[in-house]
This record gives sequence, C-alpha cells and structure tokens, in this order.
Amino acid sequence: MERITKALSVRQPWAHAIIHEGKTIENRSWQTKLRGTVAIHAGRLADDEGFFAFVGSGQLRDTVHLRREEVGQLPRGAVVGVVDLVDCVRESPSPWFEGPFGFVLANPRPLKPIVCAGAMQFFELPPQVIENIAEQLSG
Repeated sequence: MERITKALSVRQPWAHAIIHEGKTIENRSWQTKLRGTVAIHAGRLADDEGFFAFVGSGQLRDTVHLRREEVGQLPRGAVVGVVDLVDCVRESPSPWFEGPFGFVLANPRPLKPIVCAGAMQFFELPPQVIENIAEQLSG
C-alpha cells in the first residue's frame, strides 16, 4: 500500500465538500506537478460565508446537502480524508472550478479525524499521522 506523506490544508466546509459532497476541483492561485494520493487537512479557520455564496450562485445549489448550521460540527485542525490528485488544469467544465488553477481530485476516502497542524501549500505529514492514515485505510 502506498504511504501517504503529503497533505493539503483546506478550510471547512470546503474540505468536507471534497470528501463528502463530490467536490472534484480544488481551486488554487498556484499550479502543481504533484500527482498521487494526498491527505486533505481541514484547517482551523472556516470559510462558510464564501462556501455558501459559491454554492448558492451556481449549479451546485441542489447537489450540496450540507446545511449552514452543520458547519460548526465539522472537524478542524485535522486530516479528514484522502483523495487522488490526478491533474492540474487551467479550465474545467466542473461547477466547482473557479481557477486560475484547479487540482483535479478523484476517489475521496473519509477518515476518522486525525489531529494535526496544517501548513501552506502541500506539506509533509508527521510520522504518527502517516501511520494512522495507513491503519485506517487498511482496516
């Protein structure tokens, strides 16, 4: 089994949307050549206003099931799942794409939250978090 050593920090409820709501694009201002399985880390800060404004303004209104009042219960400061990063694009038909770069994500797998500090860009996970992810995925 592949060892997952890198993570990307994403504010809630965006992290929840990647793992549970079919968010297949993570928008960033920078591009990446990284491919493979990465952990999704839910940052300590939330962006519920931005999230619900984005979802309510387009084609996602009827596909996202998370309610505003549920955001406070979402885990923060923890790895919440893993996804396969399969591409980095400048345009996409996905309603989640905003650009200028979109990390194309596939095969989300939720995890029981693993408390962990986040960092900017892709960051290396501590050894105990790497082990915890491996245990959860193999069990």
